[in-house]
Amino acid sequence: MFVLFIQPFAELNHIKPVHAFSNQVIQHGAVGDDVIELQARLQYLGFYNGEIDGVFGWGTYWALRNFQYEFGMKVDGLAGPKVKEKLVEASEYDKGYVKKQIRQGNDFTHYGGMPNKQQTEQPSKEQQSQQQQQQPASPPQEPTAVNVPSGYSQNDIQLMANAVHGEARGEAYIGQVAVAAVILNRVESASFPNSISGVIFEPRAFTAVSDGQIWLTPDETSKRAVLDAINGWDPSGGALYYFNPNTATSDWIWSRPQIKRIGKHIFCM
Repeated sequence: MFVLFIQPFAELNHIKPVHAFSNQVIQHGAVGDDVIELQARLQYLGFYNGEIDGVFGWGTYWALRNFQYEFGMKVDGLAGPKVKEKLVEASEYDKGYVKKQIRQGNDFTHYGGMPNKQQTEQPSKEQQSQQQQQQPASPPQEPTAVNVPSGYSQNDIQLMANAVHGEARGEAYIGQVAVAAVILNRVESASFPNSISGVIFEPRAFTAVSDGQIWLTPDETSKRAVLDAINGWDPSGGALYYFNPNTATSDWIWSRPQIKRIGKHIFCM
């Protein structure tokens, strides 16, 4: 007589069973409890700062991609078994508390290390009145065919693609997105011009402008990198500068606080 022991499939594949989420792969367009938990855990870790509403929109999508990147995972915006396992390991989720706040219509956050009382904000009487008078919200609009948010022209996209191609062609895709993100970060900074063209053509700002490589025809990868950056992916970590340590001769650029290195570039503040 012998006893046959069968090892669980999850263990054979080095994936711990995740009991917090359901078994579905959570992706853009999904709704429900899994999305609420996903948003709450991403917010707990500081990746998501939108409303916890159970709707997997673009804000949730880009927060998830940033989480995947920072935790060394495949960056695809999908919450499968491994992603959910990592989220459960890295965060906490008070399901009862979160659901209660949603039912009561409270404005709240779910950040780690913050007492629950400080996370909840009761809606004012005026807000309650407005909520009662509001008609059911229309479904969120899908992005346009080129997935470009309002505020950016096709000329902006083209110019950024030229700059990314001239500055970072040959770099890994994530490095090209990071260069595009630096341009956008400068537009948002009070220390730089407030337009795409102003930032790119600021004197001595980009080597590709100085040596004329900005006028090379960008490929589709450069254009896609620009769109990813515009839609919220910032692999640079909020950097305002980057440089190649093998060629940089400026003492000033070496003095900037460094954030990370991606490919041949060091990104810094």
